[in-house]
Amino acid sequence: MINNLKILTVIPARGGSKGIPLKNLSLIGTKSIVELAAIVASKITLLDRVIVSTDNQKIADAAVKGGASAPFMRPDYLSGDQISDLEVLTHALHEMELKDSCVYDLIIMLQPTSPLRTGLQVIQTIEKLVSKDFDAVWTISETDSKSHPLKQLIIDEETLDYYDKDGKDIIARQQLKPVYHRNGIAYAITRNCLINKKSIMGDKTGYLICEGNNISIDTESDLDFARQFFTNLNK
Repeated sequence: MINNLKILTVIPARGGSKGIPLKNLSLIGTKSIVELAAIVASKITLLDRVIVSTDNQKIADAAVKGGASAPFMRPDYLSGDQISDLEVLTHALHEMELKDSCVYDLIIMLQPTSPLRTGLQVIQTIEKLVSKDFDAVWTISETDSKSHPLKQLIIDEETLDYYDKDGKDIIARQQLKPVYHRNGIAYAITRNCLINKKSIMGDKTGYLICEGNNISIDTESDLDFARQFFTNLNK
């Protein structure tokens, strides 16, 4: 607890991923990525409750093994690949406030697909939300200049064009204003933002820039990179 604010932490981990089947059970070393997320969260003392929101019993068991709880199974209508984080978090919040007979002030989302997170990054995200009176704070990483929007192209049948017309004026990377992407390490959101503003961003959103390797697993190559990182870390 921080500033007497009650904090609910949600690890969203559905079973029906398409790119990597049962991606949230992918192993890095001897532990699944959902277990790794639970281990980090369970060691942060200011978090009042750490739960997994899943539709898969094996994922629930893995999260529990890491120190989270699995007090409910996510209903089918929230298990498709077009379901938003807002819907999942709102459902989890309502379920837990009913089960715990309390009102949670802050909701923290930790995506298992970002297994390189540290507890300090989560704590700093929460502290920034509270100290600056934001609606939400997201962790972000700087996007490599090679992937900058002004360097992207689109195709239309047999023709090529700039994704953004201003891209034609870019000669050197020094002309590019840095852009950032969400890395999934942590989202800290106020209850008011989630329930009343019906948003995970709100009107005033802060950020925590995370340096170094912050892989977000979408593909097998991402998973291979994360495994190699952990191998090198433990040598």
